[in-house]
Amino acid sequence: MVSLSSGRVRWIRVRIGILALALIAGAAAVAHGAWDLGVVRSGELSEMAQEQYTRRITLSARRGMVTDRHGEELAVEVEVESVYADPRKVESPQAAAVALAPILSKDQAGLLAKLSNSERHFVWLKRRVAPAIAEQVRALDLPGVDLVKESKRFYPNRSLASHVVGFAGIDSQGLEGVERRFDERLRGNKEAARGLIDARGRVVFAENPFAGDGLVGQNIELTIDRTLQYITEQELASAVRTFEAKSGHVVVMDPHTGEILALANWPTYNPNAIGESSAATRRNRAVLDVFEPGSTFKVFTLSAALNAGAIRPDDMIFCERGRFEIYDAAIHDDHRDGWLNPTQCLKRSSNICFAKIALKLGKRRLYHYLRRFGFGERTHVHLPFEMRGTMNHYKKWYDIDAATTAFGQGIGVTGIQMTTALSAVANGGRLMRPLLVKRVLSPEGDTLRTFAPEARRRVISRYTARLVGDMMTAVTEDGGTGTEGSLDGFLVAGKTGTAQKSEGAKGYQEDKWVASFLGFVPADKPRLAISVVIDEPVINHYGGTVAAPVLRRIADQALRYLGVSPRETAKKKKKKPSKDEPERPADGEIERLDGEQAAQLNEPPALGPGQVRAPDLTGLSMAQALDELDGLGLRPVFMGTGAAVDQVPPPGDPVDSGDYVQVNFQPLVEAAGGAKADADGS
Repeated sequence: MVSLSSGRVRWIRVRIGILALALIAGAAAVAHGAWDLGVVRSGELSEMAQEQYTRRITLSARRGMVTDRHGEELAVEVEVESVYADPRKVESPQAAAVALAPILSKDQAGLLAKLSNSERHFVWLKRRVAPAIAEQVRALDLPGVDLVKESKRFYPNRSLASHVVGFAGIDSQGLEGVERRFDERLRGNKEAARGLIDARGRVVFAENPFAGDGLVGQNIELTIDRTLQYITEQELASAVRTFEAKSGHVVVMDPHTGEILALANWPTYNPNAIGESSAATRRNRAVLDVFEPGSTFKVFTLSAALNAGAIRPDDMIFCERGRFEIYDAAIHDDHRDGWLNPTQCLKRSSNICFAKIALKLGKRRLYHYLRRFGFGERTHVHLPFEMRGTMNHYKKWYDIDAATTAFGQGIGVTGIQMTTALSAVANGGRLMRPLLVKRVLSPEGDTLRTFAPEARRRVISRYTARLVGDMMTAVTEDGGTGTEGSLDGFLVAGKTGTAQKSEGAKGYQEDKWVASFLGFVPADKPRLAISVVIDEPVINHYGGTVAAPVLRRIADQALRYLGVSPRETAKKKKKKPSKDEPERPADGEIERLDGEQAAQLNEPPALGPGQVRAPDLTGLSMAQALDELDGLGLRPVFMGTGAAVDQVPPPGDPVDSGDYVQVNFQPLVEAAGGAKADADGS
């Protein structure tokens, strides 16, 4: 047995101790490192690891559909592929840019800049490409370049209802039309989708990027009828091309509910190819273009005057033989008419007649009724950027302003305003809010919100509305200005408009016109209210020739589509007067009644506080008329020279003390001769 010296034993123990300490220190270092990696830096290292083998890409949610009133699709989402790259994995940016540029129709330098950005893991090269382009990119098999599926907005009917539906941008944001107005409901939510990288560096989604309710938008159901929209667009385009016009727009509405069945503009565009369209073609003119309506506006002046009692259906108005002076301004008619009743004034579209009606109604009441009809304010249709039109307050009007406003000059309106106001006449006097959206639906088809018809206010009485509708049918009958708007088997209530385009302070343009026609059909039981506006036609500029046939053709096809059967319209019979009722004068005659009959027809209204009755100034000279008015505390407005032949307000009507009375004079010889000619019916 070998014995070790005590010194050697101590050395062995020292060596064992050192080795143990080294092992302990190593174990401690390993444990510290493990602690550092597994606990202290775990989050940091996990993120680094995920960065190497996962990608998070923010994708647009699947937008909801837009459909017509019958569920026919107007805007949908389709699945397409987008091209992206991981610049860190691209082996040759130059070669990749050269190969991709012609396929993607991109600038080579721009692609090279993206592919050379080694600080980024992900860049889009081109989004939502056609299937053929996707196959070409896939065939190149370029390292670091791949494709991912996304949703793309698609409009299956191309340009149909494009101004109504609008369009969405590359990032699925609504930019025009209903797409913009209801963007929040349609787009759903944007979320980042997580993907794994396979052995070749391609992204493979580990989860469905469009799963969950938040990534699918709600659906919008419109009041538009796709068939009626197609009919309207075709007829509008035909008219614009035929008369070589600059543009045009048509609105078709259900007058009882305010639902817009069709809204068409020309020129139009294809929302699937936004890059090929201009701002002018994308302009929704029916809600954005403000224009002077011209004679179509007379419908609303007449409605106001009849409802206010300023005139009656059997009143006779002298139309001044085609020229009427107000201070230093003159109003002209194309026809040299004498005495006409309101129906004849509307039928012959007399500016002078409606100027006199406006002056008799008064500026305040005229303004009040026009605002009640919705002019000068937005209709609040479900479309962005709607214009309110232009109409000065009546306190800023002179008499000539009230007169010209009455026949549609000096006021600015939109197509949607005119159709909405017309619907109030057609439906019995209620101003409806125009409806473009019926329902908002969940992705599963459940109704989330319904937009019900809304009557904003009553404008005129049911009696007045029916009366004006009957008068409007005269416009489309023989001798009216809108005979081209008549429709076999149906009564058409219509009104033509031919307005020169204004240049503001410069006056009116000689060779630029707006031709328009508005009406409702059938006149006795209205189903459709339609306004047609053709801007700057060249071949012809009269509303009765350019715009009226458009309404007729739309109404003809639409009524057949809606199943409204034509029926024989009974010929109007002239009412035989009773012995107690005087016969109304024939066209061009002066009415002559004895005292008892006149009292029966013209029972004067009661006087209010501070009112006097307008005196009868007929036949008086200016000096005599001035004395009569001055004695009653009334202020004169004299037109013409000679003997008084007409006045506003008429004799016996209540007038506020200090108010104006307008008196029209004619030279004595001319007045006498004119009266004789009228009486003879020439």
